[in-house]
Amino acid sequence: MKKNITIRDVAKEAELSIATVSRYLNGKGYVSQKAEIKIRDVMNRLDFKPNEIARSLSNKKTNTIALIIPDILNPFFPELVVAIEGVAKERGYSLVLINTQEEFLHSSGFWRSLESRYIDGLILASFQFTEEVQKGMENIKLPFVTIDRAAGENNNNSIGIDNYKGAKMAVEHLIEVGCKNIVHISGPKTYPSSSDRLLGYIDAMKERFPDQKAFFYEGNFSLESGYDLTKQLIIENKGYDGIFLANDFMAIGAIKALKEMKVNVPEEMAIIGFDGIKLTEMVDPEISTIKQPIYALGAKATTRLINIIEKKENQNLYSKLEVRLMKKESTLGFKKNKGESTFD
Repeated sequence: MKKNITIRDVAKEAELSIATVSRYLNGKGYVSQKAEIKIRDVMNRLDFKPNEIARSLSNKKTNTIALIIPDILNPFFPELVVAIEGVAKERGYSLVLINTQEEFLHSSGFWRSLESRYIDGLILASFQFTEEVQKGMENIKLPFVTIDRAAGENNNNSIGIDNYKGAKMAVEHLIEVGCKNIVHISGPKTYPSSSDRLLGYIDAMKERFPDQKAFFYEGNFSLESGYDLTKQLIIENKGYDGIFLANDFMAIGAIKALKEMKVNVPEEMAIIGFDGIKLTEMVDPEISTIKQPIYALGAKATTRLINIIEKKENQNLYSKLEVRLMKKESTLGFKKNKGESTFD
């Protein structure tokens, strides 16, 4: 049976102290060039493999980052994971994915368990950045970056997108194709991204239809809420001809509801979402959307976090990425008001 070679064996064979070999392995403290050569030679001859976990714990650095998300079933997040994991790997880091519900983030036990995972930093995505969450993150004393729904203009190390501008683009596109009575299905109003998209919708409607009241229903970003609220607004029969949904997942739910209720999309009802997930290209009709730069968002967040961990970058203020309009069948085929003026 092969003997397990230890640091003590290496030190004895190299005729050096254990402390010297330890300094070499951990990269801490002075080790002469002559001693380094002897240690490397002995390690090769004895086929000594340092215990990476033990070394990491000794250095208090594991080259591991965590991504905390609320719903792995939402296709937005797997696309985000691809970007974060790719950049992390390029920088020599591994990724731990934590899928959890928001209420758990308000528990001190959640943050204690996270601390025991020996991570070097974390990215928080799509949660309301409450005082409880901020306190929990500060208590574990780890570098962090907030993105997506957790991002806020008053937060350091926060990367978001221009939600207000994207919402205005969505509404203006619906008006451009001929919609006159547009309703918004929002995300939870407690999220900054939801409130920004709602405000963009309201302002766009005021600018184009100053005498018309803006209407919205509050959803929760799930496919089910898009489905249920779309059914509700059709039953209420207020004559809507365009729906702007606060994310693509809800827009997919809306398409399903409208098909069941025999409302033709896009001929009778134009639909536009927000996010730009690939799944919008797989449904019939393909869904127009405001595309977030999902890969760029994940890559920028990961780069910033690792730079902070490695002390190559100080804390930065809020960063905002641009969005763009993707015109697809769910709006371009709208015919209800063709030949009529866009304005009353």
